[in-house]
This record gives sequence, structure tokens and C-alpha cells, in this order.
Amino acid sequence: MRVLIVEDEKKLSDILARGFKAEGFAVDVAGDGAEGLELATFYAYDVIILDIMLPKLSGTEVLEGIRQKNRHVPILMLTAKDAVADKVKHLDAGADDYLTKPFAFSELLVRVRALLRRAPTQRTDVLAVADLEINRMRRLVKRASKRVELSAKEYALIEYLMLNAGRVLSRSMIIEHVWDQSFEGLTNIVDVYIRQLRAKIDEAHEVKLIKTVRGAGYTLNDEV
Repeated sequence: MRVLIVEDEKKLSDILARGFKAEGFAVDVAGDGAEGLELATFYAYDVIILDIMLPKLSGTEVLEGIRQKNRHVPILMLTAKDAVADKVKHLDAGADDYLTKPFAFSELLVRVRALLRRAPTQRTDVLAVADLEINRMRRLVKRASKRVELSAKEYALIEYLMLNAGRVLSRSMIIEHVWDQSFEGLTNIVDVYIRQLRAKIDEAHEVKLIKTVRGAGYTLNDEV
């Protein structure tokens, strides 16, 4: 599962990021509204946590911008404002939940999990390319109906490739999305994990799904 945290208070965003990573989420963090809207538009997220008081673009503007392009991604608003009118305004604008500061991380986590369960038909819970299938809710991977055992990072990598099936992903894009940081000079770590995935997913099958695009990166498709 991938979560986007849009929060300009760095101390809070760091705490939230550590908490979600400890729970097995991949995490992206934006420190202002413009960056948050850009990330939410460019990447696919399972849930977005959005502060209202943000620089550059307000959380309200970000919410409206996201909803113009994506009606289904769950969005939880974080704010110090607890007036009923503020809650109604943002729920009417497309927010799925609303949590006032200060709050306990345990409550936020419960609310996020509830959002992920609430509307499974609105999310892409099962990804499939040829005979490779991922059940994202169960974190279950199968090739030709046989279960494939993967480590947490291997799973995150194959999920990212599947979410972007047919698209060429550079090593830097993969590093930033799967490892949640910039590994300058260490993009060869992607090659290591790709080899591991190929051994588990492609090696025993005639059709190879994970492809190298020389000089560009990797892609996943069933084209011969």
C-alpha cells in the first residue's frame, strides 16, 4: 500500500512517515500543496493524508485539484480547525474523512485502514498482466496460479511495475517510489532486485514479463 502525506510541519510528517513505514506502507511526503498535487496527479496512491493549512496551495485547493482527476482515491484531511462548518465544507468537496490535531497515530492508522476497506470496488485490488496476478489487499502474488513468495521490497517493486504495466520506469523512479528516498550512486540496487524478481517470477516460464529497456530502465508487459 502506498500513502501520500501532504504536511508542511516537518516534525509531524516525519513521525507519520515513520509510523506508516513501520506498518508496511510505502510513503511519499510533500511539504507544500503544489508538490502534493503534483505527486497525487503523477503517481497512484492507495490513500492520501492532506493537511489544510499549506504553503503554495491550500489543502482545500489540493483536494479540489485531485478530485478533478481522481474521484476514488481515499483522502483524509488533517487540520487544527475543528468547526463543523470546516468539516462539512471539505467533506462536500470530496474528502472521505477528517481528523483534527492533535491526534494519536493509532487513531489515524485505524481511520486509514477503514478507508481502505470501505470501498474496495473503487480501488484496483487485483492487478493482472498475462498469468501474473497480484491481490493488493492480501499482498498475494501468483504466476500461473502458483503462489510466489516475495520479500517486502520485492513485493513493493513488482507492485510498482504492475501499476505501471507497459510504461518504462527508470532506475531513479523506482528508487524514489519503492525505497522512498534518493539513493545517489546506488541505483544498481534496482538491478539486484530485478534479478531476484526474474528468478522468482520469470525463470520457470517461457513468456518473460519483466523487460530491460537499454539505457532507460525496466518495464513489465506480456509482449513478445
